[in-house]
Amino acid sequence: MSADQTRSLDFGTLGGPEQTTRPERRPVSWNGGADIGVLLLRLAVGGLFFAHGAQKVFGVWGGFGINRTAEALQGYGFVAQASTLAWVTGVVELMAGALVVVGLFTPLAAAALLAIKIVAVVVKWGVPFFAAAAPDTLELDVLLGLGAAALVFTGAGRLSLDKGRTWQRRPLPYAWLCVILGVGAALLVLFTLRR
Repeated sequence: MSADQTRSLDFGTLGGPEQTTRPERRPVSWNGGADIGVLLLRLAVGGLFFAHGAQKVFGVWGGFGINRTAEALQGYGFVAQASTLAWVTGVVELMAGALVVVGLFTPLAAAALLAIKIVAVVVKWGVPFFAAAAPDTLELDVLLGLGAAALVFTGAGRLSLDKGRTWQRRPLPYAWLCVILGVGAALLVLFTLRR
């Protein structure tokens, strides 16, 4: 009896084995649709972070620029190093956002973006959640943070510059390492720079 026949044995009502056949299922594998989906996620998440970084650093698209970003950070309790933190946040959003868009060093870049959104959610905690409720809410921060977290674990997909790299072929260990680095960076900022 072959392995296929052994798998398809079923015991009938009288206690004896009966032959049943099941169609062979196609194995679940990565596909082109998933590649396009991850590409769209990268473009949305990385592109929005890049735009937010440009708003902070250059003041474009209605952004604050560095000075007003530093003032906003002071309002969230980052008094001592607000200007430095404004620069670091803006530059990290620009660079990591661009890396996510092109799909290069994606787990690490997405973890850096996740760290920024962890800090944003912690300092804004208590404001309304949904954007329709007030101008300053948690909804966008949570959405972008979870999008970045998803990219840490999925990687950039095959339509990227990361294609074939070690962290793409074995994503889970690298994802957990990057999550630990991102959460560690967020905690460092929160506990050392915020009053």
